[in-house]
Order: sequence, then structure tokens, then C-alpha cells
Amino acid sequence: MVPKPDASTLMENSSGTSVLQLCVTQGKPTLVTPAEETEKGLYFLSNLDQNIAVIIRTIYCFKSIEKGNEQVGEVIKDALKKVLVHYYPLAGRLTISPEGKLIAKANCTLEEIGDITKPDPETLGKLVYDVPGAKNILEMPPLVAQVTKFKCGGFVLGLCMNHCMFDGIGAMEFVNSWGETARGLPLTTPPFHDRTILKSRNPPKVENLHQEFAEIEDKSNTADLYKDKMRYSSFCFDPEKLEKLKAKAMKDGVLEKCTTFEALSAFVWRARTKALDMLPDQQTKLLFAVDGRPKFEPPLPKGYFGNGIVLTNSICEAGEILEKPLSYAVGLVQDAIKMVTDGYMRSAIDYFEITRARPSLACTLLITTWSRLSFHTTDFGWGEPILSGPVALPEKEVILFLSHGSGRKSINVLLGLPAPTMKIFEELMQF
Repeated sequence: MVPKPDASTLMENSSGTSVLQLCVTQGKPTLVTPAEETEKGLYFLSNLDQNIAVIIRTIYCFKSIEKGNEQVGEVIKDALKKVLVHYYPLAGRLTISPEGKLIAKANCTLEEIGDITKPDPETLGKLVYDVPGAKNILEMPPLVAQVTKFKCGGFVLGLCMNHCMFDGIGAMEFVNSWGETARGLPLTTPPFHDRTILKSRNPPKVENLHQEFAEIEDKSNTADLYKDKMRYSSFCFDPEKLEKLKAKAMKDGVLEKCTTFEALSAFVWRARTKALDMLPDQQTKLLFAVDGRPKFEPPLPKGYFGNGIVLTNSICEAGEILEKPLSYAVGLVQDAIKMVTDGYMRSAIDYFEITRARPSLACTLLITTWSRLSFHTTDFGWGEPILSGPVALPEKEVILFLSHGSGRKSINVLLGLPAPTMKIFEELMQF
């Protein structure tokens, strides 16, 4: 139990702003098992699953004018029991059985916890449950949920999910299925469980150069910069600013076309490279995930319950992307996207089968795109979330794109950098 401080106590968070010191009093964790008997035994995880076994923490904030939060714990718990019948692997464990779900209470209103559009592990981390004493992901359940009730009648659902169980699309299909179950509705998209369709070939065939795994020498000593305190910030690109950025990329006539993702990725890659003060001959790598579902031959089945994403990459010298126009960096992003074919993805699966290597993140930017994920449609009976987003970024090299605003047409760019570096990055975001 956490002692309950004065609700007016303020603290400075990692984004450099003063926020309420959130106090969450946790109840006792309870094991949630499927409502019916489910399949037992080992469950196959593909190499695409095993290659990204990290814990992702997200929160969903709900508040309804018509409905209080008195029954929310039971509603969500009962719905979880039922939906786990369909998503039974989540009720298992990589080593031992899951802990399930926790009910907690907060000392304030939802409005008082501040801006959750930027990662804030210190404050928002209290809204998700970390298994005490867990030394690594093998000692954590694939899914842990915490419901936190607020004085105002609102509540937050905090989730810790192991990425090896599903990618963003699969995770959202699960959470939305959970919400449908809570409202007594059938599942819109039942899960497809057979991950053996992404087994490595026998014998494995590595037919592509997989530079996503390449180790880059940190000539610029960027690692030393990270000894400073980290600052987290978010930068909103509204539709007008996104169009302006695309026009900037197309200005010199080199590109025939340019998408929002391509322009924004190239722009932040250049800005981060400059902010980190990389040497001109420093190699820098861009990594980002491409949805392989429609690119596999045949395409993955609807509702595929697993990771269908593949990392693609571009490597160049820092001086190249900083000295050349934005169109050059956009072209590199476009080439990385074109690389992703069925053959490339099968080769990546086989490469991991042989090497068991993980993508190296030295002098690397890893962009994760959540802007097309349906976070805002989850409904457990209290309406859609008023806010949702990540608690923290999984690695310091990660930048997250998250949809935002009216019609979800704006994009929030979320990242963490050492404080002095962030100051430079903020200046570069003005154009």
C-alpha cells in the first residue's frame, strides 16, 4: 500500500513540467483465467514474434457522464475471462502462469494527471502494474491489466503486453474484442491462431542483405550524451504543417510523390541526427516497421494473432542526409519501403533462424507508427477513451508517431532525448 499524500502536491516530471504527484493505492493482484476450458500445451511463436519480445505499456482513460466507475472492475474482469477463451495464449506464460489483473484507486481526478500525449514513465507508470521481482520478460505474464479508479468517476485501464504475442494491429484487435465482449457483442474480428504459416524455410535461405542487424561504430560518442537526464517531448504536426512538410520535400522536383509518413520520417531522422551532433562520416541507421500482412504471398489471414510486421532499414552517413535536401532522405525512406516483399520478409525470418541476432540500435533511429491504430475506438461500455497512449518508449532510440486531434488527422511525434539535445531538436521542429 502507498501512503496517500496531499492531492495538491506537485512534482516536475521527465518532460520538464510540473504535474500532480499521483498517488495510486493498489489492491491485491488476482489471477484471471479463461471462462471455459481452452487448448493446453506449447504455442508456436514465429521468428517475427521472438525478434521483438519487449514489454509495451499503454493506458486508456475513460469517463462517462451517464455512468460511474463503481462496477468497472467486475465488468472488465468478467469480459477478460470471456475474451481469453478466444485469445487463450494470453492466459499462458512464457515460463509460469499469469497474474492477471489489479484494481487500484487514485487520489485525484483524471484531469489532474496532466498531459498524457507525451510519455511520462514517472507519473503514468503508476497506472500500469509491474510484476514485483520479475528479472526479465520470461518472468512476466504476456498480459497484465490494471484498472485505476479516479475520484471524478473516470478510470484508466493500464496494460502491459509482451510484443512477442502480437504487433500493434493484433493488440488493437484484441483490446477492441475485449471491449465488444464487455458490451455483450460478438467479436468483429476473431483471432487466427496458426503462426506456423510464418515458419522459417527448411533449409533456411538468406537471400537479402539484412542491414537492420548491422552493428554501427559510434564514432561520434553519442552514447556519452545519454549520460544527461532524459527529457520527453511531443510535437504536433497538424494537417497544414504536414502538407507544408510534403511540399518542402517535393520542392526540388526530385520526387514524383511523397507520403506523410515518408516526409515526416525523413524530417525527424535528419533533425535527430543533427541534434545528436553526429560527425559527417558517422554512419546512421533508420529502422521502421512495415506491415507485412498484405505483402506476404498469400497475404496473412484476417485476424492474424501475432506479429506480421517486418523491420526495414536505410543506412547512410550523417553528412549525406544533413548536407543534401530533404528529398534525399525521403528517397532513402521510399527505397526502404520498396525493399519489403514476400522474399525479403521470408529471408528475414530465415536470417533470424540462423543467427538469432537482434537489430542493433547503435547510432540508430527506430520509428514506430501507431497513427493508423484504432486506440480511440475501444469501448467497454463507458464510451470511447477520452485519451490513450504509451506510458513510456521501449528504447531511447525510439520515436513514436501517434494520431491526434479532430478526425485523427494530426500526428504527434513522441520521443526522448538528453535534455541539451532535446533543446536543439525542439528548435529544428520549427520550419
